Amino acid sequence: MIRIITDSASDITLRQAKELNIHIVPISIQFQDGPCPQETDADLEQFYIRLAQAEELPSTSQPSPELYLEQFEAAKEAGDEVLVLTLSSGLSGTINAAQIAREMCGYDPVYIVDSRQAIASQRILVEYAVSLRSEGLPAPQIVDKLEALRDRITVNGVIDTLTYLRKGGRIPAGLAVVGNAMRIKPVIVLEDKILKTIGKALGREAGKRMLYQRFEKHLPDPDFPLYFLYTSDKQLGQQFMEETIEKFQLQNFQTSLIPVGGVIGTHVGTNAMGIAYVMK
Repeated sequence: MIRIITDSASDITLRQAKELNIHIVPISIQFQDGPCPQETDADLEQFYIRLAQAEELPSTSQPSPELYLEQFEAAKEAGDEVLVLTLSSGLSGTINAAQIAREMCGYDPVYIVDSRQAIASQRILVEYAVSLRSEGLPAPQIVDKLEALRDRITVNGVIDTLTYLRKGGRIPAGLAVVGNAMRIKPVIVLEDKILKTIGKALGREAGKRMLYQRFEKHLPDPDFPLYFLYTSDKQLGQQFMEETIEKFQLQNFQTSLIPVGGVIGTHVGTNAMGIAYVMK
């Protein structure tokens, strides 16, 4: 048996993890008035209510090695192989915690993969690992296939407000005020392990057009799911999904609408939307 482990940056709830037969190691999110778990759909919704009300951004902390060690020890006792898929090493030191735990455990069949992804793009890689496990592949072969696929996965989005970039100290307060007044919407992509701004659109519709231009250059592989993302406004995400499916004739694709959790939502803020998929 292969024990597949990922972290909560994948935005896989505990119920979904049980259905996939995987294990989730939490990345903690702490507001000034207390922690905000990310274990259920309701937790993800509650996060944005608290985020909109908070004067300061919550802090996020990578898992301790002990959380991974607990999983590794259980696998060792059962004689299972272990496959860990972590949040992109360019965004967090989560992979370091897993590596320390592997050294502490002294158990050879522990394989750790830097997903180089986050949120739904990380989920795509996890779900692919689950499908390969169901085919009976051993962990080393699964690792090879994951590493071959991960750089074909992309996630892009439109940020609705500069407020949270300002709260996080990424842009000056004055620039955020002017940018919000001008309705500037940063268009972002997770690339080379980190989040990058690839454009600044004047308004949401212009932001969508930028996403569509990129989508046309990097069309999706129909053998993998196509995930549409939203942070706080599910209706906005639904409209974006329906519009995109119609525009690009994606009716035969496996599509889903997925909320973005607090690990990345802390930085992109409310009313953002995006898309994650495997490029051809």
